[in-house]
Amino acid sequence: MAGSSLPSNSGQNAERIVREPGPAERMPRRASRRRRSIELTLAVAFPAVLIGLWQVASGLDWIDGRLYPSPTEIIAKTRTLFADRDLASDAWISVRRILWGYLWGVLGGLSFGIGMGMFRLMRKTGEPTLIALYTVPKLALLPIYLTIFGFGETTIIALIATTVFFFVWLSAMAAVMAVPETYREAASSFGAGRWLLFRHVMLPAALPSIFVGLRLSAGVAVLMIVGVEFVIGGEGLGYVINQGRLLGLIEQTYVGIVIVAVIGVVFSALVRFAGKLACPWSNDDQGQPIA
Repeated sequence: MAGSSLPSNSGQNAERIVREPGPAERMPRRASRRRRSIELTLAVAFPAVLIGLWQVASGLDWIDGRLYPSPTEIIAKTRTLFADRDLASDAWISVRRILWGYLWGVLGGLSFGIGMGMFRLMRKTGEPTLIALYTVPKLALLPIYLTIFGFGETTIIALIATTVFFFVWLSAMAAVMAVPETYREAASSFGAGRWLLFRHVMLPAALPSIFVGLRLSAGVAVLMIVGVEFVIGGEGLGYVINQGRLLGLIEQTYVGIVIVAVIGVVFSALVRFAGKLACPWSNDDQGQPIA
């Protein structure tokens, strides 16, 4: 073995290796806090450096300020839009649509994903059709949804729900199918029925991977709202961004993009936090990321 000497004959004892515990082993809580502080500092410093470079490049005319306004100009424009245009109303409209679409998409995706993951016949029946529909760009369904639901909130929410559904369905089905067969056999040997098997074995084992899909679908929902509001227009952050593009209001476009990015980060962080609460046995502090 590496780090040890083999005995030259049977009358000699092997050399013993003494290993001292490191700081993380002696004081695990302190080491964990220190690691989290470093990670948080890096997470904040990285975008701060990028924004600082952007500001410097704009101030020194390394980039065209007419096309790429500086961060300070964007902040000033944000204040103006909130005061004059009531940008908060557009932001809330988009957030409301995202939440409703996400909710319905998650409910449908989990129902189909878990069911198809547990029951082979159900999976073989529905998977080919759902895979075919999954590959269709969801914005291509907009004309069909308009004929069904008409212009309005229902069409936008339905498109977001459809997009979220496929991401959640696929990840939930894969998570349930990935549960080791030995888990099921062990539960069955103790006489666990189908409900107990699902409640105490399948769901806890699959839940961390399911939350990965929930977090990905949260980002997709934000992407979808911008695309739909680009096309339908009228109100919302997507409309704000597209209007700025059409009218040459570059600062307004950047303001809309920044707010959408903030919403995406906050939404994803909330889903991740919910995942840590729902399955504390699997988190990134233990080296097993849940999302």
